[in-house]
Amino acid sequence: MALEHATLTNVDTGERFEVLFNPAEYSLSKENAFAEAAIFGRGSPLLQFVHGNTRTLDMELFFDTWEAHGAAGAGSDVRQLTRQVTALMSINPETQAPPGVLFAWGSLTFMGVLVRATERFTMFLESGIPVRAQVQVSFHEWVTGEEEAREVKRQTADFTRRHVVGQGQTLSAIASTVFGDPAKWRPIAIASGLDDPRRLPPGLVLDVPRLPFRDPQTGRVHA
Repeated sequence: MALEHATLTNVDTGERFEVLFNPAEYSLSKENAFAEAAIFGRGSPLLQFVHGNTRTLDMELFFDTWEAHGAAGAGSDVRQLTRQVTALMSINPETQAPPGVLFAWGSLTFMGVLVRATERFTMFLESGIPVRAQVQVSFHEWVTGEEEAREVKRQTADFTRRHVVGQGQTLSAIASTVFGDPAKWRPIAIASGLDDPRRLPPGLVLDVPRLPFRDPQTGRVHA
């Protein structure tokens, strides 16, 4: 079975090239950002999810023109190969941004942008021409708004969550549960567009807004 080489594709131009040597390893990382709210008397702060951060792909690519020509050969400038990678950070005049890059190797496909490339030259001819190099690269995942919407079913930006009405529940009881104050039922009623806040059939889905909440019709702020 032939060795499958990893490939890098410039999404803007469609240009694709194989890496000379497959990476020995790669790492994928993803993290979420949380805000900490210190509460007097608690042993630890409350955590509030803020947003997800970019998934990253990191690896080291190896380039060698000395071995390809033999120890007695003159070799060629390895920068001719490393420039194929660093060129992926060049700005496309049409989009005014660097191109998207597709990294593919076996079952891994990663669509992103090249945000960092560190070249390290480790072997030279007597003339000073480098013939061996290692390039540490870092890609940040590139997800379009449409793809994000398809992957995650989001609520509208005005609401933090939904609440399904249970048997016998009242709006003030729900406000007591979600806000800790039964008197704060009105933002839920307004956000959910209730005609009669006193009638809550079981199974009704209510929108629970963040507080403070501004009534879009009257402009009044409910804290």
